[in-house]
Amino acid sequence: MLSDRWIVFQQSVIVRRSAARLVVTVGVMLLAALPGAYAEQPRHVYQIGVLLSGDQQASRYPVLLREQLRALGYREGENIVLLYRFDEGRRERLPGLATDLVRHGVDVIVAGYDEEILAARRLTTSIPIVMLAGVDPIGHGLVATLARPGGNVTGLTYETGPEVAGKRIEILKEALPGLKELGFFFNPRYPGMAGYVDVWKATTQALRLRFQAFEARDPRDFPRVFPIIKQAGPGALFVGDGWNATTADRQRVVDFTIQARLPAMFVITGYVELGGLIAYVPADDGRAERGAVFIDKILKGAKPADLPVEQPTRFELIINLRTARALGVTIPRSLLLRADRVIE
Repeated sequence: MLSDRWIVFQQSVIVRRSAARLVVTVGVMLLAALPGAYAEQPRHVYQIGVLLSGDQQASRYPVLLREQLRALGYREGENIVLLYRFDEGRRERLPGLATDLVRHGVDVIVAGYDEEILAARRLTTSIPIVMLAGVDPIGHGLVATLARPGGNVTGLTYETGPEVAGKRIEILKEALPGLKELGFFFNPRYPGMAGYVDVWKATTQALRLRFQAFEARDPRDFPRVFPIIKQAGPGALFVGDGWNATTADRQRVVDFTIQARLPAMFVITGYVELGGLIAYVPADDGRAERGAVFIDKILKGAKPADLPVEQPTRFELIINLRTARALGVTIPRSLLLRADRVIE
Protein backbone atom coordinates (compact mmCIF):
# COMPACT_ATOMS: atom_id res chain seq x y z
CA MET A 1 0.00 0.00 0.00
CA LEU A 2 2.76 2.47 0.93
CA SER A 3 4.55 1.71 -2.32
CA ASP A 4 1.40 2.37 -4.34
CA ARG A 5 0.83 5.68 -2.52
CA TRP A 6 4.45 6.74 -3.14
CA ILE A 7 4.08 6.02 -6.84
CA VAL A 8 0.86 8.06 -6.99
CA PHE A 9 2.57 10.93 -5.10
CA GLN A 10 5.51 10.96 -7.52
CA GLN A 11 3.21 10.95 -10.52
CA SER A 12 1.29 13.88 -9.00
CA VAL A 13 4.52 15.85 -8.53
CA ILE A 14 5.57 15.15 -12.11
CA VAL A 15 2.19 16.34 -13.43
CA ARG A 16 2.36 19.54 -11.35
CA ARG A 17 5.91 20.26 -12.53
CA SER A 18 4.96 19.64 -16.15
CA ALA A 19 1.98 21.94 -15.78
CA ALA A 20 4.17 24.65 -14.26
CA ARG A 21 6.67 24.35 -17.08
CA LEU A 22 3.81 24.60 -19.57
CA VAL A 23 2.52 27.75 -17.91
CA VAL A 24 5.98 29.34 -17.98
CA THR A 25 6.51 28.34 -21.61
CA VAL A 26 3.15 29.73 -22.69
CA GLY A 27 3.80 32.89 -20.69
CA VAL A 28 7.15 33.43 -22.39
CA MET A 29 5.58 32.86 -25.79
CA LEU A 30 2.81 35.36 -25.05
CA LEU A 31 5.31 37.97 -23.83
CA ALA A 32 7.46 37.44 -26.91
CA ALA A 33 4.41 38.07 -29.06
CA LEU A 34 3.79 41.47 -27.47
CA PRO A 35 5.08 44.48 -29.48
CA GLY A 36 8.60 45.38 -28.44
CA ALA A 37 8.93 42.60 -25.86
CA TYR A 38 12.49 41.29 -25.52
CA ALA A 39 13.36 43.44 -28.55
CA GLU A 40 14.91 46.89 -28.85
CA GLN A 41 12.30 49.54 -29.40
CA PRO A 42 12.71 51.36 -32.73
CA ARG A 43 14.55 54.66 -32.20
CA HIS A 44 12.62 57.85 -32.77
CA VAL A 45 13.96 59.78 -35.73
CA TYR A 46 13.80 63.52 -35.12
CA GLN A 47 13.28 65.89 -38.02
CA ILE A 48 15.21 69.16 -37.88
CA GLY A 49 14.26 71.82 -40.40
CA VAL A 50 17.05 74.26 -41.30
CA LEU A 51 15.93 77.53 -42.93
CA LEU A 52 18.72 79.76 -44.24
CA SER A 53 19.25 82.63 -46.65
CA GLY A 54 21.59 82.46 -49.64
CA ASP A 55 22.61 79.17 -51.20
CA GLN A 56 23.95 75.97 -49.69
CA GLN A 57 27.30 76.41 -51.40
CA ALA A 58 27.82 79.68 -49.51
CA SER A 59 26.96 78.26 -46.10
CA ARG A 60 29.22 76.41 -43.69
CA TYR A 61 26.33 75.48 -41.39
CA PRO A 62 25.26 72.18 -43.03
CA VAL A 63 28.68 70.63 -42.36
CA LEU A 64 29.23 72.29 -38.99
CA LEU A 65 25.77 71.43 -37.63
CA ARG A 66 26.12 67.82 -38.75
CA GLU A 67 29.50 67.54 -37.01
CA GLN A 68 28.29 69.10 -33.77
CA LEU A 69 25.11 67.04 -33.62
CA ARG A 70 27.16 63.91 -34.28
CA ALA A 71 29.35 64.81 -31.30
CA LEU A 72 26.16 64.87 -29.20
CA GLY A 73 25.15 61.39 -30.32
CA TYR A 74 22.91 62.11 -33.30
CA ARG A 75 23.38 60.25 -36.58
CA GLU A 76 21.71 61.32 -39.80
CA GLY A 77 19.37 58.61 -41.04
CA GLU A 78 19.46 56.79 -37.70
CA ASN A 79 17.96 59.11 -35.09
CA ILE A 80 17.90 62.46 -36.89
CA VAL A 81 17.09 63.90 -40.30
CA LEU A 82 18.16 67.40 -41.36
CA LEU A 83 15.88 69.09 -43.89
CA TYR A 84 17.67 72.07 -45.44
CA ARG A 85 15.84 74.91 -47.14
CA PHE A 86 17.80 77.80 -48.76
CA ASP A 87 16.13 80.80 -50.38
CA GLU A 88 18.87 81.01 -53.06
CA GLY A 89 19.03 84.79 -52.64
CA ARG A 90 15.28 85.29 -53.16
CA ARG A 91 13.63 86.51 -49.97
CA GLU A 92 10.17 86.10 -51.40
CA ARG A 93 10.73 82.34 -51.18
CA LEU A 94 11.14 82.33 -47.38
CA PRO A 95 7.42 82.06 -46.45
CA GLY A 96 6.94 79.10 -48.78
CA LEU A 97 10.08 77.35 -47.54
CA ALA A 98 9.03 77.86 -43.92
CA THR A 99 5.54 76.53 -44.72
CA ASP A 100 7.11 73.43 -46.26
CA LEU A 101 9.03 72.68 -43.06
CA VAL A 102 5.97 73.21 -40.86
CA ARG A 103 3.94 70.85 -43.07
CA HIS A 104 6.65 68.22 -42.67
CA GLY A 105 5.93 68.29 -38.95
CA VAL A 106 9.54 68.95 -37.98
CA ASP A 107 10.47 68.72 -34.31
CA VAL A 108 12.66 71.84 -34.37
CA ILE A 109 13.28 74.65 -36.88
CA VAL A 110 16.78 76.12 -37.05
CA ALA A 111 16.80 79.56 -38.69
CA GLY A 112 19.65 81.90 -39.58
CA TYR A 113 19.06 85.65 -39.51
CA ASP A 114 15.97 87.65 -38.52
CA GLU A 115 14.12 87.33 -41.80
CA GLU A 116 14.33 83.55 -41.77
CA ILE A 117 13.39 83.46 -38.08
CA LEU A 118 10.41 85.77 -38.68
CA ALA A 119 9.24 83.67 -41.64
CA ALA A 120 9.10 80.60 -39.39
CA ARG A 121 7.69 82.41 -36.35
CA ARG A 122 4.74 83.80 -38.34
CA LEU A 123 3.65 80.23 -39.07
CA THR A 124 4.04 78.53 -35.72
CA THR A 125 4.05 79.29 -32.02
CA SER A 126 4.37 75.63 -31.06
CA ILE A 127 7.35 74.25 -33.01
CA PRO A 128 10.59 75.30 -31.24
CA ILE A 129 12.74 77.68 -33.28
CA VAL A 130 16.51 77.95 -32.70
CA MET A 131 18.16 81.13 -33.96
CA LEU A 132 21.68 80.87 -35.28
CA ALA A 133 22.21 84.58 -35.87
CA GLY A 134 19.47 86.80 -34.51
CA VAL A 135 20.22 90.46 -35.20
CA ASP A 136 17.42 92.17 -33.26
CA PRO A 137 15.28 89.44 -31.65
CA ILE A 138 13.81 91.71 -28.98
CA GLY A 139 13.01 94.54 -31.41
CA HIS A 140 11.19 92.12 -33.70
CA GLY A 141 9.19 90.56 -30.89
CA LEU A 142 10.83 87.16 -31.27
CA VAL A 143 11.77 87.02 -27.59
CA ALA A 144 10.64 88.98 -24.55
CA THR A 145 14.18 89.27 -23.16
CA LEU A 146 17.44 87.49 -23.81
CA ALA A 147 17.37 85.97 -20.31
CA ARG A 148 13.73 84.81 -20.52
CA PRO A 149 12.63 84.39 -24.16
CA GLY A 150 9.10 83.46 -23.13
CA GLY A 151 7.91 81.91 -26.40
CA ASN A 152 8.96 79.26 -28.89
CA VAL A 153 12.14 81.07 -30.03
CA THR A 154 15.60 80.92 -28.48
CA GLY A 155 19.18 80.43 -29.65
CA LEU A 156 21.99 82.82 -30.48
CA THR A 157 22.40 86.41 -31.56
CA TYR A 158 24.74 87.15 -34.45
CA GLU A 159 26.81 89.59 -32.43
CA THR A 160 26.96 91.16 -29.02
CA GLY A 161 25.24 94.25 -30.45
CA PRO A 162 25.95 96.98 -33.00
CA GLU A 163 28.90 98.13 -30.88
CA VAL A 164 31.10 95.43 -32.43
CA ALA A 165 30.91 97.45 -35.65
CA GLY A 166 33.07 100.07 -33.96
CA LYS A 167 35.75 97.44 -33.37
CA ARG A 168 35.72 96.57 -37.08
CA ILE A 169 36.29 100.18 -38.06
CA GLU A 170 39.15 100.48 -35.59
CA ILE A 171 40.79 97.38 -37.05
CA LEU A 172 40.47 98.74 -40.58
CA LYS A 173 41.98 102.06 -39.48
CA GLU A 174 44.87 100.17 -37.86
CA ALA A 175 45.44 98.28 -41.12
CA LEU A 176 45.35 101.55 -43.08
CA PRO A 177 46.89 104.26 -40.84
CA GLY A 178 46.56 106.94 -43.51
CA LEU A 179 42.82 106.36 -44.07
CA LYS A 180 40.76 109.57 -44.32
CA GLU A 181 37.45 108.54 -45.94
CA LEU A 182 35.52 105.35 -45.31
CA GLY A 183 32.59 104.19 -47.43
CA PHE A 184 29.83 101.94 -46.09
CA PHE A 185 28.05 99.60 -48.49
CA PHE A 186 24.89 98.02 -47.06
CA ASN A 187 21.16 97.33 -47.29
CA PRO A 188 19.36 100.07 -45.31
CA ARG A 189 16.21 97.95 -44.99
CA TYR A 190 17.84 95.01 -43.28
CA PRO A 191 16.46 94.40 -39.74
CA GLY A 192 18.57 96.12 -37.11
CA MET A 193 20.70 98.01 -39.66
CA ALA A 194 19.74 101.44 -38.26
CA GLY A 195 21.57 100.64 -35.02
CA TYR A 196 24.72 99.72 -36.95
CA VAL A 197 24.58 102.94 -38.96
CA ASP A 198 24.50 104.94 -35.72
CA VAL A 199 27.63 103.15 -34.50
CA TRP A 200 29.36 103.61 -37.85
CA LYS A 201 28.75 107.35 -37.78
CA ALA A 202 29.85 107.72 -34.15
CA THR A 203 33.03 105.68 -34.65
CA THR A 204 34.10 107.41 -37.87
CA GLN A 205 33.59 110.74 -36.18
CA ALA A 206 35.70 109.67 -33.20
CA LEU A 207 38.47 108.48 -35.56
CA ARG A 208 38.17 111.64 -37.66
CA LEU A 209 37.13 109.75 -40.75
CA ARG A 210 34.73 111.03 -43.33
CA PHE A 211 31.58 108.86 -43.50
CA GLN A 212 30.13 107.92 -46.90
CA ALA A 213 27.01 105.76 -47.33
CA PHE A 214 26.28 103.59 -50.39
CA GLU A 215 22.97 101.75 -50.27
CA ALA A 216 21.81 98.67 -52.17
CA ARG A 217 18.59 96.95 -51.17
CA ASP A 218 19.25 93.87 -53.27
CA PRO A 219 22.14 92.29 -55.23
CA ARG A 220 20.32 93.44 -58.35
CA ASP A 221 21.33 96.97 -57.31
CA PHE A 222 25.04 96.16 -57.47
CA PRO A 223 25.58 97.19 -61.11
CA ARG A 224 24.03 100.58 -60.33
CA VAL A 225 25.90 101.21 -57.06
CA PHE A 226 29.39 99.96 -57.97
CA PRO A 227 30.15 102.87 -60.36
CA ILE A 228 28.88 105.35 -57.74
CA ILE A 229 31.29 103.96 -55.15
CA LYS A 230 34.17 104.00 -57.60
CA GLN A 231 33.50 107.59 -58.60
CA ALA A 232 33.23 108.74 -54.97
CA GLY A 233 36.65 107.19 -54.31
CA PRO A 234 36.66 106.39 -50.57
CA GLY A 235 39.96 105.23 -49.16
CA ALA A 236 38.39 101.92 -48.07
CA LEU A 237 35.04 100.18 -47.98
CA PHE A 238 33.09 98.68 -45.11
CA VAL A 239 30.77 96.02 -46.53
CA GLY A 240 27.87 95.86 -44.09
CA ASP A 241 25.96 93.29 -46.14
CA GLY A 242 22.28 92.82 -45.31
CA TRP A 243 21.50 91.07 -48.60
CA ASN A 244 20.36 87.49 -49.11
CA ALA A 245 23.56 86.99 -51.04
CA THR A 246 24.53 83.85 -52.89
CA THR A 247 28.14 82.82 -53.37
CA ALA A 248 28.06 84.43 -56.82
CA ASP A 249 26.74 87.70 -55.33
CA ARG A 250 29.49 87.78 -52.74
CA GLN A 251 32.10 87.05 -55.38
CA ARG A 252 30.85 90.04 -57.38
CA VAL A 253 31.35 92.30 -54.35
CA VAL A 254 34.85 90.95 -53.67
CA ASP A 255 35.85 91.24 -57.31
CA PHE A 256 34.63 94.83 -57.37
CA THR A 257 36.70 95.82 -54.31
CA ILE A 258 39.83 94.35 -55.89
CA GLN A 259 39.22 95.85 -59.33
CA ALA A 260 38.50 99.24 -57.77
CA ARG A 261 41.56 98.81 -55.51
CA LEU A 262 39.44 99.31 -52.40
CA PRO A 263 40.68 97.66 -49.19
CA ALA A 264 37.54 96.33 -47.55
CA MET A 265 36.29 95.12 -44.18
CA PHE A 266 33.61 92.41 -44.22
CA VAL A 267 31.17 91.15 -41.59
CA ILE A 268 30.80 87.59 -42.95
CA THR A 269 33.56 84.99 -43.19
CA GLY A 270 32.66 83.87 -46.71
CA TYR A 271 33.72 87.15 -48.29
CA VAL A 272 37.33 86.84 -47.10
CA GLU A 273 37.48 83.20 -48.19
CA LEU A 274 36.44 84.43 -51.65
CA GLY A 275 39.23 87.00 -51.69
CA GLY A 276 38.08 89.88 -49.46
CA LEU A 277 40.77 91.65 -47.44
CA ILE A 278 39.68 91.57 -43.79
CA ALA A 279 36.83 90.23 -41.68
CA TYR A 280 36.15 90.41 -37.96
CA VAL A 281 33.36 87.94 -37.33
CA PRO A 282 31.81 85.63 -34.73
CA ALA A 283 33.33 82.16 -35.09
CA ASP A 284 31.04 79.95 -37.22
CA ASP A 285 32.14 76.73 -35.52
CA GLY A 286 31.27 78.13 -32.10
CA ARG A 287 27.83 79.20 -33.35
CA ALA A 288 27.13 75.75 -34.81
CA GLU A 289 28.32 74.10 -31.59
CA ARG A 290 25.99 76.17 -29.40
CA GLY A 291 23.14 75.80 -31.89
CA ALA A 292 23.50 72.02 -31.69
CA VAL A 293 23.39 72.21 -27.89
CA PHE A 294 20.09 74.13 -28.06
CA ILE A 295 18.67 71.49 -30.41
CA ASP A 296 19.78 68.69 -28.10
CA LYS A 297 18.24 70.32 -25.02
CA ILE A 298 14.92 70.88 -26.79
CA LEU A 299 14.76 67.31 -28.10
CA LYS A 300 15.32 66.15 -24.53
CA GLY A 301 12.35 68.15 -23.28
CA ALA A 302 13.56 71.68 -22.54
CA LYS A 303 11.22 74.55 -23.43
CA PRO A 304 12.57 77.39 -25.63
CA ALA A 305 10.79 79.86 -23.35
CA ASP A 306 13.13 78.86 -20.51
CA LEU A 307 16.43 78.71 -22.45
CA PRO A 308 18.26 82.06 -22.33
CA VAL A 309 19.41 83.49 -25.65
CA GLU A 310 23.20 83.43 -25.91
CA GLN A 311 25.57 85.95 -27.49
CA PRO A 312 28.83 85.00 -29.19
CA THR A 313 31.86 84.85 -26.96
CA ARG A 314 34.53 84.30 -29.60
CA PHE A 315 35.33 86.43 -32.63
CA GLU A 316 37.85 85.76 -35.38
CA LEU A 317 40.09 88.25 -37.14
CA ILE A 318 40.75 86.92 -40.64
CA ILE A 319 43.19 88.57 -43.05
CA ASN A 320 43.75 87.67 -46.67
CA LEU A 321 47.42 88.44 -47.37
CA ARG A 322 47.10 87.42 -51.01
CA THR A 323 44.54 90.18 -51.52
CA ALA A 324 46.63 92.65 -49.52
CA ARG A 325 49.50 92.11 -51.94
CA ALA A 326 47.17 92.51 -54.93
CA LEU A 327 45.95 95.82 -53.52
CA GLY A 328 49.43 97.00 -52.60
CA VAL A 329 48.50 97.14 -48.91
CA THR A 330 51.03 96.36 -46.21
CA ILE A 331 49.29 94.97 -43.15
CA PRO A 332 51.08 96.01 -39.92
CA ARG A 333 52.86 93.13 -38.22
CA SER A 334 51.10 93.92 -34.94
CA LEU A 335 47.74 93.24 -36.64
CA LEU A 336 48.96 90.06 -38.33
CA LEU A 337 50.09 88.69 -34.97
CA ARG A 338 46.57 89.18 -33.60
CA ALA A 339 44.91 87.47 -36.55
CA ASP A 340 43.19 84.14 -35.91
CA ARG A 341 43.51 83.14 -39.57
CA VAL A 342 45.84 84.44 -42.27
CA ILE A 343 45.07 83.40 -45.83
CA GLU A 344 48.30 83.30 -47.82
